[in-house]
Amino acid sequence: MLLKVSCNAAVAAYAGDQIQAKCRVVGQSPSRPNFPRRHALGFSSPVAKAPLVQAVVSEGRASRVESGPGGLADRLRLGSLTEDGLSYKEKFIVRCYEVGINKTATVETIANLLQEVGCNHAQSVGYSTDGFATTTTMRKLHLIWVTARMHIEIYKYPAWSDVIEIETWCQGEGRIGTRRDWILKNYATGQMIGRATSKWVMMNQDTRRFQKVSDDVRAEHLAYAPRELRLAFPEDNNRSLKKISKLEDPAQHSKLGLVPRRADLDMNQHVNNVAYIGWILESMPQEIMDTHELQAITLDYRRECQHDDVVDSLTSLESIEESEAVSELQGINGSATSTANNQERLNFQHLLRLSGDGLEINRGRTEWRKKAAR
Repeated sequence: MLLKVSCNAAVAAYAGDQIQAKCRVVGQSPSRPNFPRRHALGFSSPVAKAPLVQAVVSEGRASRVESGPGGLADRLRLGSLTEDGLSYKEKFIVRCYEVGINKTATVETIANLLQEVGCNHAQSVGYSTDGFATTTTMRKLHLIWVTARMHIEIYKYPAWSDVIEIETWCQGEGRIGTRRDWILKNYATGQMIGRATSKWVMMNQDTRRFQKVSDDVRAEHLAYAPRELRLAFPEDNNRSLKKISKLEDPAQHSKLGLVPRRADLDMNQHVNNVAYIGWILESMPQEIMDTHELQAITLDYRRECQHDDVVDSLTSLESIEESEAVSELQGINGSATSTANNQERLNFQHLLRLSGDGLEINRGRTEWRKKAAR
């Protein structure tokens, strides 16, 4: 019985990578055709080189493929640690189902890719694959990371079949937290098309209480972090640092009674972080969606959302005072595309809350730029 390994040779050639899959099939000759080797997947110090993958196929209907670091998925993935081992890069092709009405990737697609490359980075350095990206000490103490804040800026949305490269890395952030940053580039041109940063806090999985990062956990976690501070947003007073005020009633726009779908739940049985973005956009006025595109989004996560919660999404145009404070930051962040005429920009504040008792789930802020003329 043969094991089929599908390789997109055109994409691999375009990305400058080659793919090798070495398979051992039970009961057959060890000689196998050699696929071109994907040179980008060699791990560098401080991570030891992963062993070659073996795929074992039984004589019956059932089959088993070995997984984990050095497994088949790792070797076919277009990603690897950088030469110094302190950050991770991966290339992605924008698929047809990841684009929206503008024929470009949606912000949810971008957020999902950020999450994917972050998980792949954690897995590549040996962190757990249970969805929590925990170290050995963290698992012993039942500690997990939870998202506290996410900030994404998109300067140019990639189109269907574009290839983007995302680089990510982690660093410490205070006594109870860590941060993860990303830089997105168009792989064909090298142009930076977006940046993102996030803050995470440590929580006890059993008590659901925040906990300080111990020296042992910090040593494990930061073993693969840059030795010097490296920020996706190094500018002073950049927009990722801006505090989000609470949106007060009555909101100008609302979408009430949103219910998590089964597909919104992640492997940890909580609503996935990306689902909150979709809920926020549900209460955006349609006339803005028709004439503008999202340039930046900031989310402050304040409460976990369960599968049986009912959520209200509230949105209001940001006050003049708030917008003027942000306008001082324009021209600092982003590219020429993202620093166009401020009169074509609109800023909104958002709030997600539980329908029953009004408890906050998420505060958000979005910035919108006028769509380019076609």
